Amino acid sequence: MTTDLFDLQIHVSRQQTFFLNEKIISKYSGKLRKIIKQEKRRTQIRNSGIEIDEFPGGPDGFELVSRFCYNHGTISITVSNVSLLHCCALFLGMTEKVSPCNLLEQTETFLEGMFYWSWSEILISLKSCESFFLYADSSGLVQKLMFSLLAKIAQNSDVNGFFASSSSSSSFSSDTASGFRLSSSAKATPDYRKAWWFDEMTILPPVIVESFVKSLGGYGSENNSLVLTRFLLHYLKTAAQSKGVNNNFNPSDYGGLADTAVYGVILLGKSAFSCRGLFWVLRIVSGFGLSRDCRNGLERLIGGMLDLATLDDLLVSGHNGGVYDVNLVLRLIKVFVHSFESNSDNKKGCGRQMSKVGRLIDRYLGEIAPDHSLKISKFLAVATSLADCARNCFDGVYRAIDIYLESHPTLSLEERSRLCRCLKYEKLSLEACKDLAKNPRIPPRIAVQALASQHPNIACNSSDQYAIITTHDRESASPMITSSGNQISAVYSNGKVVDTESSSISEEENDDMKLNLQRMRWRVVELEKVCREMKGQMSKMVRTGVVVPPGQHRALPRLC
Repeated sequence: MTTDLFDLQIHVSRQQTFFLNEKIISKYSGKLRKIIKQEKRRTQIRNSGIEIDEFPGGPDGFELVSRFCYNHGTISITVSNVSLLHCCALFLGMTEKVSPCNLLEQTETFLEGMFYWSWSEILISLKSCESFFLYADSSGLVQKLMFSLLAKIAQNSDVNGFFASSSSSSSFSSDTASGFRLSSSAKATPDYRKAWWFDEMTILPPVIVESFVKSLGGYGSENNSLVLTRFLLHYLKTAAQSKGVNNNFNPSDYGGLADTAVYGVILLGKSAFSCRGLFWVLRIVSGFGLSRDCRNGLERLIGGMLDLATLDDLLVSGHNGGVYDVNLVLRLIKVFVHSFESNSDNKKGCGRQMSKVGRLIDRYLGEIAPDHSLKISKFLAVATSLADCARNCFDGVYRAIDIYLESHPTLSLEERSRLCRCLKYEKLSLEACKDLAKNPRIPPRIAVQALASQHPNIACNSSDQYAIITTHDRESASPMITSSGNQISAVYSNGKVVDTESSSISEEENDDMKLNLQRMRWRVVELEKVCREMKGQMSKMVRTGVVVPPGQHRALPRLC
């Protein structure tokens, strides 16, 4: 007896099997009735059942249909299930031809009142289409719901002309939803930074939002609307924030929306987005599988405004283990330099914009230096990415190098020396040079070269040159500078002492010599102390087994 009551097995989408009465279920479904009649061997149906793949809504949808059949063709229809019931009725052929009490007619009657639904009811019905979107879209249901949604937005917008209708038809044709377009006047409206409907629509899945954007005619490279661009950025930001609690989150599902948003940003450019705003956009869209063309276009836009960026803007989270995305900053610098050099007004040298970027990059170096995963090559790439004229002073680079050396104590002498070669010693301040000379992390040869660079005026154009004489025995060397009252003397490389007042050299050369030596005198007192400290450090290094390369001591200034 039980077998007769449940004489039909239906396997839905290979997920669940339903045991039903053949007579009851076929009474309301023309498709099932046709399948059963075509089977010549009824025993085969009973043993193996009927397979139904890609059923709208899967087992949940078929369960609703079964309840409708077993309840004598009636079921409670609401905004949350009408979309699913409508698609199921179409799929199973539950039309008036099969039964006067049919599901398709009941759902169509309910949908006719769609224009009287509230805003939230339309969203609920749209969201319910997610699991069977392709079927709902092909049947025209999504277009009907989308048209009603756009009508609600237009009716409740404060700005006239936000939407422009290209069709006066109120029919539910497949082209009706695309009759609405964002008006050109809306794309420059500042009041739409966050419209009232932005938050409401974040509950919709990306596939539904894509359909919404396409209905406005602004998908992909066709996006020229500031309002639509801001909505997409808001939607993507909300999606990124909720991905931790959304187990079904898939970044690739949002790729088309991210590209559409970036196309709008690139088109609107500086007129709608500040430099900080562009970095904000970059942070949002980077996690959604942005296409290469869109990423390159956005980076070109940001790179051209790099002189307006701040340190916080550059501190974009890194990938593959890095704390910060250094490769991004390198690409932005490259864009800026190319843009700067392409400007005919900037070909004569570095200007104010380049100097601002130079100071910014120095601060950025100091921020990324503690990253233990940052390689020397990356650090040097950032440090040397700008021309020397971009920096009036290299103190910032030195401080960043010091932080890097402190954070990477296992670097070899060669690696430390390689790192310091990006410094321009002549552009170090006296204070930075003093600190460098006392810094135990700086290789001795580098310290000596930096100290020697503090005397750029020692050399002159005459056949004799001033010598910087160094020895480990202070008493065995002649002083470099001697003075008595107003008398100033200089030591040449051949040991000859020349009195600047009594020498037979020309008056012009004599004046130059006086000026050069006077410039050196103010540094002597400070550098004597530095030299003593450095000599003590070198002696300590010798005692501890550190080998000082031959000839290195000869580069020390004879100031102590």
